[in-house]
Amino acid sequence: MHADLSRITYRPERHYSAVVAQQGRVQLDADANEQTAIQLFQARTLAADLIGQHGGPQDATGFRIELRGGSHELDDLLIGGGRYYVDGIQCDATRPQPGVPVPAEGAEGQGGADDPGVPAGAPATWTYWDQPDGFRDPERPGDRLPTTFPYLACLKVWERSVTAAEDPALREVALGAALPDTAARAKVVWQVLPLPGAELGLGGDNPPADDIRAAFTRWAQRAAAPASRLAARSERPGHADDDPCLVAPDARYRGPENQLYRVEVHEGGTAQEATFKWSRENGSVTFPVDELDGTWVDLATLGSDDKLDLNVGDRVEFVDTAYTSRGAAEPLLRVAEVDLPGRRVRLSDEPAPGVGRRPELHPFLRRWDQQEGGWQGRRGARTDRLRHGAVRVEEGGWLPLEDGIEVYFGTGGTYRTGDFWLIPARTATGDVEWPTDAARRPLLQAPAGIAVHYAPLAWVRGDRQITDLRLAFRPLSAGIPATSDAPPAAGPGAGTADPATDAAATRPNRSQTTAAAEAAVDEEGAG
Repeated sequence: MHADLSRITYRPERHYSAVVAQQGRVQLDADANEQTAIQLFQARTLAADLIGQHGGPQDATGFRIELRGGSHELDDLLIGGGRYYVDGIQCDATRPQPGVPVPAEGAEGQGGADDPGVPAGAPATWTYWDQPDGFRDPERPGDRLPTTFPYLACLKVWERSVTAAEDPALREVALGAALPDTAARAKVVWQVLPLPGAELGLGGDNPPADDIRAAFTRWAQRAAAPASRLAARSERPGHADDDPCLVAPDARYRGPENQLYRVEVHEGGTAQEATFKWSRENGSVTFPVDELDGTWVDLATLGSDDKLDLNVGDRVEFVDTAYTSRGAAEPLLRVAEVDLPGRRVRLSDEPAPGVGRRPELHPFLRRWDQQEGGWQGRRGARTDRLRHGAVRVEEGGWLPLEDGIEVYFGTGGTYRTGDFWLIPARTATGDVEWPTDAARRPLLQAPAGIAVHYAPLAWVRGDRQITDLRLAFRPLSAGIPATSDAPPAAGPGAGTADPATDAAATRPNRSQTTAAAEAAVDEEGAG
């Protein structure tokens, strides 16, 4: 998550059940966040164990799909309200209804349903085109529903972070504009997306529902499986003797402060196509945008200090809610000029069309820390460092970031936009925190995120020809008699018709079943 964190310590394989605070100790963000992660993991694992890979409550199963035809290139899907669980993650498709405004002074009406100020005909459900985190655009051919049948409507689910730059309501205004924001939030994002039937490799237009689910499960496992690996280390650079007074002479990490480095895939694809960006602040340095005028950007702030500000030459990503939810990867822009009195910057180019033009999507700039230049490639050739503002991926060799930190991409990887790795660097040890083997060789690791989950919703063969693929579960208490319907319990001292049961009552800590069995054995022996 793009948040101002010291590090992330939660590791499921350690099987910790709680974080235990001790008196007189420093309180760290990592401890509080690990407790949240433990509880969330336990709750979602329990839900997945009981429900299965996906399912919804029997009387409130959400995401029922209906095809609403238009001109064929602009068909739409109705998304029924309710809840659905995917790998234990709750997704809620209930569409909030608009509130009732107070009537204007002197106007008739009391703000009821007949008040002309109340929006009329508010939709009761979401659709494919207006789903809350879909941001589908009819002008983009790739966003339109397939023009050929059949296709599968599926649910894609993941989590992302939200800070006050994107949701100003998170900021406590009483703290003043000079102070930073407080806590960030994690948000579950769901999208209903089409998957062409040909990608499932099924024969015929109307295969059995179980065959569709099985084929989709295989597809989802391939789509969600991590296909790239990275390792990190710190090595004492050759210029370390130039600044012997800043850090310990033998330190391999030469930075003057503790940092949480984030390495994130920008453009996905093979190693020849992929690029990455990196930040020493976990990508948390952001600048809310007030107005965009060509290449000039008016900002709400230029940063709180010289470490978290913008300077000429910095690389920035123009971001808004739609851009993040779509997983887009537009070229990173360079800060060409900074106007401190005007609190604005000029970028090297205009942002991509459709990004940052709508204030309700809360646009902002995110700073990344890679710079222009090159390095000595694995084969000894000079490497052009940046492509579209991001660093080219090169597999099978150590690539320097800064201050002695290096990363290594494993060979044969396929890279997905948004996948990331976190590298804590500490001045106390002069090193990075990264798993190693017994010989202290860094281990290749799968991305720390983004974890994407999928579930099948419907097999669409045409208008009114839809196979519902959702699963529903009943409450665990279904079929259990109510307390008022149960037979009354016997009073104290009352006997029963079964002497074995009476014997059980006189033997504490023994189950009735075991006591009855022993009594039966005793009777047989006496006979």
